[in-house]
Amino acid sequence: MNVPERFMQSWKQRFPHLPSGQCHVLLAVSGGIDSVVLAHLLHIASINFTILHCNFGLRGQESIRDEEFVRSLGQQFQVPVWVQPFNTVQWAQQHKMAIQEAARVLRYNWFAQMAREKEAAGPVAIATAHHANDNIETLLMNFFRGTGIQGLHGIQPMQGNLIRPLLFATREEIVQYAAQHGLQWVEDSSNASEKYTRNYFRLQLIPALKNIFPAVEDNLLHNIERFNEVEMLYTQAVTQQLAKLVEHKGNEIHIPIFKLLKTEPMHTLLWEIIRPCQFTAAQVEEVKKLMYTGHNGSYIASPTHRIIKNRNWLIIAPAVTETAKHVVVEQQGSVVVFKEGTLLTALQVAQPAEAETQNSPLVAMLDAKDIEFPLLLRPWKQGDYFYPLGMQKKKKINRFLIDQKLSATDKEKVWVLEMNQKIIWIVGRRIDNRFKVKPATQNVLICTYQPIG
Repeated sequence: MNVPERFMQSWKQRFPHLPSGQCHVLLAVSGGIDSVVLAHLLHIASINFTILHCNFGLRGQESIRDEEFVRSLGQQFQVPVWVQPFNTVQWAQQHKMAIQEAARVLRYNWFAQMAREKEAAGPVAIATAHHANDNIETLLMNFFRGTGIQGLHGIQPMQGNLIRPLLFATREEIVQYAAQHGLQWVEDSSNASEKYTRNYFRLQLIPALKNIFPAVEDNLLHNIERFNEVEMLYTQAVTQQLAKLVEHKGNEIHIPIFKLLKTEPMHTLLWEIIRPCQFTAAQVEEVKKLMYTGHNGSYIASPTHRIIKNRNWLIIAPAVTETAKHVVVEQQGSVVVFKEGTLLTALQVAQPAEAETQNSPLVAMLDAKDIEFPLLLRPWKQGDYFYPLGMQKKKKINRFLIDQKLSATDKEKVWVLEMNQKIIWIVGRRIDNRFKVKPATQNVLICTYQPIG
């Protein structure tokens, strides 16, 4: 079976929702051999397509040459060409990204924008010219980088409206096809530079492996197919385990520590729980330490979330405190915005007149020597208790709120400030007697609650 026949067979198997003649493909074309061959295959298959080209302005005259060549391809295949210039270096600096990562983000954001503009007219797909050898390189890079089983499936043929129709073909087959059809392309000089990880794998590592295992590329391609099937089974098993272990409460994830410690394989399941919240694989060990030795209110952070130890639970809460129901107050001087308002903390030297006084329920005056950070700010719950100011006996918070004649709606808005499993303040209501300012107090921690509205 020749390349065009295999192309159509692969298309029908992998993209049955995109019948030729009834869909529109936005084809990413750099001007290199891979994207030129894919353009030619789409053309002879009578699949409607538009060429998209990004000019990142990174290679001077070579970038201009590439753009001009891609425009000529549009004339050759009689299809529209959309070109988008980017000031990649400036954008990368502004967003504190590496150049290659910035180019990838800019490229795919623009592709998505173009797809949205086209989708009203019918089925639209964004196509890139990744091929079988790209898949092998991705597999090996992920394996050595340590991305877990998800990284071993290589490049997926389809992710949303992004498709890779050329994954069936090897680089050698693509070169032969281009020669047979007299296709022209441009070479990106950066492809010969080994400073890029992918180029090193392509130019050094894989050729060295082929000297020992001549069939290494075919073997790895077969392994990718098997890894995809293994991942399906893995995902099913993990989903079943997590359904028994994880509790979703609003936008938070609650995990009982004792139950997690008895679950196997704990390390893998813990990774699957924290991975979607932008934690790294290395932080799995940190979470284990948090479970074993972390004190109440201690936490581990990712760019978007925090894992907080709260008694016998791990709570994964958004870092955006306005939406979280468990908020860490890291130190005195903190200003914390949460769902019901703002909490400010400050330290000051005690004044004699402050002893035994509590002027406003919105201000908690606490003996600083008794307070250990971090503190945990959270909604109250059934079973919570404290020692109300002026009393030596503990009282359930539920009973306290009933005595305060709060409505059911008002009760839902009550939060507490907790330290090492002790509630030190019902926020905006009453402090705990054990942490009050005393005649011998030297420093006072002042917590001020500013309700919304």
